[in-house]
Amino acid sequence: MRRYMMADPVVRVSLVLIATTLGFGALKLGADVFAPLVFALVTGVILAPLTEYLERHNVPSRISAFLILFLGCALVVVLAVLIEPMIWQVADQLPRIRQEIRSWIAELRNLLSGLEDMNKEVEQALGGDGQSKEKEGVDAVPDLTAALFLAPQIIAQALIFIGTLLFFLMTRKGIYSWLSRHIGDDEDTEVIQERFTAVERLVSQYFITISAINAGLGLAVGTVMTMLGLPGGWLWGIVAFMVNFVLYVGPITFLMALLVTGVVMFDGVMSLAPAAAYLMLNMIEAQFVTPALLGRYMSVNPLLIFVSLVFWLWLWGPIGAIIAIPVTVFVLVMLDIFHPAEEAEGFGDEG
Repeated sequence: MRRYMMADPVVRVSLVLIATTLGFGALKLGADVFAPLVFALVTGVILAPLTEYLERHNVPSRISAFLILFLGCALVVVLAVLIEPMIWQVADQLPRIRQEIRSWIAELRNLLSGLEDMNKEVEQALGGDGQSKEKEGVDAVPDLTAALFLAPQIIAQALIFIGTLLFFLMTRKGIYSWLSRHIGDDEDTEVIQERFTAVERLVSQYFITISAINAGLGLAVGTVMTMLGLPGGWLWGIVAFMVNFVLYVGPITFLMALLVTGVVMFDGVMSLAPAAAYLMLNMIEAQFVTPALLGRYMSVNPLLIFVSLVFWLWLWGPIGAIIAIPVTVFVLVMLDIFHPAEEAEGFGDEG
């Protein structure tokens, strides 16, 4: 009876769907653990060529792993120090930004004065109906208690990320070898091992290329913002570099931030200049630079990228958006669907 059930294609498909649903449900519920863990594995794959380089120069794998981790932590600290002044500038401007948003909503309310329900909702959202400024301040900025409750969770995720990354860099060859022996037959061991190597190469090339593109975008944004007279112009460039790793969501969020900041800092048409300048630079990067550089060795259907991004963004938020493309490339290569040396029909056209 069991053999008959397993031979039935409907039963097999149903079992696969149930297992897949349960698996993704577990990933969603365990996001605090699985998200930093998978992010660490993707980061380890990206850093694999650097580990290989150090090992070829007779640096033991343990020492190279610790060295790479130390350099990465130092880079994060440097970026945090550079961004910290911008955070305080934004915090200082929060009351003014809030007032500007209030004026926008007030104008909107005048235009839509006949819609009483909308007016009430807007007033409640803005703390109207006689609410005190003290209460508004509490609602606008998270209190210290909430931050203290959130801190252990962030620390735990950081430790998961660091530990997973460190041990993966130390033992990744052994992990690949073990997986190659247990995923397929003995005849497929070498093929699977080659696919792991191909994944490392493709993901590393993607990250290096995207990092160079984002660095160029950040340099251009910093230069333009400084020329426009926006305070902390080069810090805006650094933020533009980082948020561009989060496809779609990062640039849109950054554009909104520039729009609000422009309205607060400038008057008239000039208030739209920062957002307009960034939009133009981002369109040049997205439409010309990125396809030209990435299309040489990596071409994936844009719909597949978008669906993957939406799914991982829903699953794990910003971390999911960052790992969406590397995970997609990993799955396509391991399933022998993605062939980077060819123009695979149905999976993209040259830039």
